[in-house]
Amino acid sequence: QVQLVESGGGLVQAGGSLRLSCAASGRTFSNYAAAWFRQAPGKERDFVASISRGGSVTRYADAMKGRFTISRDTAKNTVYLQMNSLKPEDTAVYYCATVLARGGETPTSYGTYDYWGQGTQVTVSS
Repeated sequence: QVQLVESGGGLVQAGGSLRLSCAASGRTFSNYAAAWFRQAPGKERDFVASISRGGSVTRYADAMKGRFTISRDTAKNTVYLQMNSLKPEDTAVYYCATVLARGGETPTSYGTYDYWGQGTQVTVSS
């Protein structure tokens, strides 16, 4: 079992920045790939970014490249999402997710992930 707790969401003006955190507990988190997804009202849950279990490989949705950075701190069992140059269209609930994976794997599909956090709201005003 892996438990995930997200934090760091809030209200920010366009062009601002936020840093989301996802604290993991339970089994050996270092063996799990991790990802961030987001979901706006009335829309499907979309892939944002993923990171391999070793932290050396990352993947981003095209809309996030150059603005968002995913990272992880092994000692703290925490995954981060640094979001810069935020736009109103980034407004959504952001979810952290993990799945048991081999080294280098960075899944992007919603159905691939087994464990999910409760989500944290990010609102970007124009």
